Amino acid sequence: MNEKIIIGRGTKYPLNGILSLPDHCTSMVPAVVLVHGSGPADMDESIGANKPFRDIAEALSAKGIAVLRYDKRTKIYGKQMLKESPGDVTVESETIEDAILAAKLLKNDGRIDSDKVYILGHSLGGMLAPRIDAEGGDFAGIIICAGSPRMLSDILMSQNDDVLSQLPKFLQKIANRQIVGLKAKFDAISGMNEEKAKQTKIFGKTYAWYFKEMAEHPVAHYLSRTEKPLLILQGDKDFQVSTEKDFALYQQICIGKPNVRFKLYPGLNHLFMKSVYDRVKDFKKEYKIPQKVSTEVLEDIAEWILA
Repeated sequence: MNEKIIIGRGTKYPLNGILSLPDHCTSMVPAVVLVHGSGPADMDESIGANKPFRDIAEALSAKGIAVLRYDKRTKIYGKQMLKESPGDVTVESETIEDAILAAKLLKNDGRIDSDKVYILGHSLGGMLAPRIDAEGGDFAGIIICAGSPRMLSDILMSQNDDVLSQLPKFLQKIANRQIVGLKAKFDAISGMNEEKAKQTKIFGKTYAWYFKEMAEHPVAHYLSRTEKPLLILQGDKDFQVSTEKDFALYQQICIGKPNVRFKLYPGLNHLFMKSVYDRVKDFKKEYKIPQKVSTEVLEDIAEWILA
């Protein structure tokens, strides 16, 4: 059963969303807020021919768990935000504020068990999930899907290096110059004050302050402090984050913490779907192939929440 809802009703940036409820929802049920990866995204987190958030909502609601998904603020108001104050955009205004509003909306719904509201963050949303919890989401538990505890600039540089290694030799020299230039821009960010960072473009319409503000809230800080249940999932064919640099680093940060459970899925990509090309340079082709989120992943998430 799907209900249309509004996140942030009465605020400057109201967002359309869908609350997927178990059929014949008569008692208080657990619930989960879905938080998108990077870039503008709709409520289904549509990527190419795939809709991972819709898959998750349908599967979990069929197992007795309510799921709240909504359009990302930059999808609906991105142009407006850039026009008003382009250098001020951060993950706080882009993602965190709306995720906290979504959590509050669920906790105030009489059909939802307010003590069993969880967050599931995918990619950038997974990186931010522990911070969202600490800054006011106050969830019962945190699910990190294909996230990373590294700085966003480090991840982007790793992706660029991977693309470079997969290019023909004659293109590598040109691409390498661009990558060296980007690295120099990232290296300069730490020495900037807030005002300078808000005035300095890194690429496209993204300013240095976006990266600097995020770096001032390191993922490891929140992971090491939380005692809440944590479920950290990744596909071993994910070419946007890696098992060696990201999944292993989560394990290192959380070593000895009894509240954390890890699972790595053979053959799955960044969307927790079957990997086809296994190369970052082919990501557009990979995501044009219509697939569904792995049943095993969906069952593991449902079992963990219900436990």
